[in-house]
Formats: sequence, structure tokens, C-alpha cells
Amino acid sequence: MSSTPIRPYRIDVPQAKLDDLAARLGRAIWPNELAGPDGSADGSYGMTNDRVQRLAAHWQSFDWRALEARLNAYPQFVTEIDGEDIHFIHVRSSREDATPLILTHGWPGSIVEFLDLIAPLTEPAKRDDPAFHLVIPSLPGFGFSGPTRSTGWNRHRTARAWVELMQRLGYGRYGSVGNDAGSMIAPEMGRIDAEHIIGVHVTQIFSFPSGDPSEFEGFTPTDYAAMQKLQWFYENMFSFNVVQSQQPQTLAFALADSPVGLLAWNAQLMGDGLDDDFVIANTAIYWLTDTASSSMRFYYEDAHAEQTSSEPTTVPLGLAMFANDFQSIRPLADRDHKNIVSWNSYDPGLPTGGPRDAGGHYAAHEATDLLVGDVRQFFAQLA
Repeated sequence: MSSTPIRPYRIDVPQAKLDDLAARLGRAIWPNELAGPDGSADGSYGMTNDRVQRLAAHWQSFDWRALEARLNAYPQFVTEIDGEDIHFIHVRSSREDATPLILTHGWPGSIVEFLDLIAPLTEPAKRDDPAFHLVIPSLPGFGFSGPTRSTGWNRHRTARAWVELMQRLGYGRYGSVGNDAGSMIAPEMGRIDAEHIIGVHVTQIFSFPSGDPSEFEGFTPTDYAAMQKLQWFYENMFSFNVVQSQQPQTLAFALADSPVGLLAWNAQLMGDGLDDDFVIANTAIYWLTDTASSSMRFYYEDAHAEQTSSEPTTVPLGLAMFANDFQSIRPLADRDHKNIVSWNSYDPGLPTGGPRDAGGHYAAHEATDLLVGDVRQFFAQLA
């Protein structure tokens, strides 16, 4: 176990920073936009003034101190791993038979994604339900981990850091859970620490066609429908990935200077179906920790990673997939992961604001009970 200290952490944003945020929101300059055939803003060009103005108004009345208090109600810590400060929530169950889990968020999410999971997973109401010790870190360069000071923080380096974190906490046998970027990092942890990881649970399995036509043999209508959804996303919503993979620092000048700009950029991946408090809570964390630019660098580092994942994973893998979110494709997933033991698809009937609204992407918040049940079922079969 490492001798590097683990320090208690408490969030305390200076009031001057909150006052500056309020002033910037109050003097926002709104862009020119075109109207659609019905006279309303044409959303095909991206975020509309109507939506961003509504969210910005909500941000002006948003109670940051209440969110701060909610986060500070959980034990939080910071430790240095591979030259970077890593912030994490660490909530231990009262149950002696609890299984340690590390939960990893993505962009533009944060640790807020998983707050609703803490109580039901650590202290289940029924004795027969499994219990878990939870470690919920802020990704390097995200939120309370603060801006990264070094290059190369891609999925591989992050996975190694998470393995070190779990070892540092004394967990010799544990599971890994991920959403979004976390669904890329969690399987990588299984590759490098298969001796200690009992299973990996994700909400997306990001397996894509390699260009080999034979991969499409045996595709079902469901698989082709998932491919069509992927193609639509690539053609209509992929600009964030392209920019952040190629020139994140250029965009960072705008997002570091304008909270409204940051709100519009981040909220493009948070559809109308999400409640405004959730959208603002996540966005506010990026603004108040000055991590808009460093978080975007994750995409650049991942796109330029020298290390690749060529061999299939072998650690037990479980998927909880939600309607309107990214739809994983089973034949391609089986190519990349040789031990998929659970594959469940859910449609919780979440509200949607149209094809750009990926309902269910934040399942831990949007469909908490379904995700809790799937996590419990998956890890119970591995006990």
C-alpha cells in the first residue's frame, strides 16, 4: 500500500467567485440565430437562445451552497496519484459483507451523477440485497480534482490511477462501474487488474465496426437499428468530440471566460428531459473549479494515445443499457469482450425533447431504481 497521504477534503467555494459568476451571467451577450419554418428558433444549428436563456436564468437562482452542503455531507478526500491531485467521495457501508465499488463518471457529467446511488447501494433497505462500499472519484482534470498539470490523461492512464487508488484504500477485491467515459475506463481497469477486479458494470459498451464487412454477418434488426442511431449521432451531434479531440485549448478560451458559453457547450449533451437542477449542478462544478479546459483534454489525450486495447477483456462484464442513450451492439461487443455475463436493456419511459435528447444517458440520476437493481443483480452473481 502506498505511503502517499490521503487528505480530508471539504468544498468551500469563495463567495467572490460566486459573485463574479452572477455578474457574468447577468451581462451575457446572446447570439444571433435563425428561425425555423414555424417561426421558432431553428434547433438544427445547435443550442437555441430559448433553451440556454432558460437554463442561464435558472443558474442565476440556483442554490450552490445547498449543493455544496449536500456534497460535503459525504466523506471526501484528495490524494496525489501519478503527479495529479485526485478528489473522491468514499462512503463505506455498515455491512461487513459489503463489496467495494469504484464509480466513474464522464463528460460533461461529474460526481453529481452518482449521488442518488449512494444511499441504496451502501445501506440497502432489504438485508437480502447486496451492499457496497463506494469510491466516487472526480476524473483527473475534472471538477474537484482540479486542472491537470501533465499530459497523457487518457482512459489508460486514468484506469491505472484508479487501480492505484483502490489499492491505496486497501481494497484487494472490488468492482468497477462506469458511465460515458467511465464506460471506457472501467473495462480498461479489468484489463490491467484482472487479479483484483471481480467484475465491470457499464451503461455503454463502446464497440464500433472495424471496417471488416464480415462483422455484419448475423446482425439482427436490433443491431442495424443501433448502427443507424450511431450514424445519426455521428452526423448530427459529434462536433464536441471532433473539437475536443483536435483543438480543445482553442475552445477553452471561450468556455473559461463565459459561463453561458460553458453552459451551452456542456448542455448540448444534456437534453431537455433532464431537470434543470441537474444540468446546472454539473455545469457549475466545471465553472467553479476552472476545469472546462482540462476536462476537454481527456478527448485529445484519448484520441492521441499511443497505447491501444487490442486484446479482448476477460473480466466478467455487465451492461445496463437505456432507451434513447447510446445503443451497444452485441456482436461487436462480443468481439471486444469475451466474458459478457449480463446484457439488459431498459426503457423507463423518460421524457424526451426530440432526437437530440439522449434520455437515459444519466441513468444513475434519471432511472436510479433500475440501475441500482441491475448493479445489485450483476455483482450478486459474482459473489
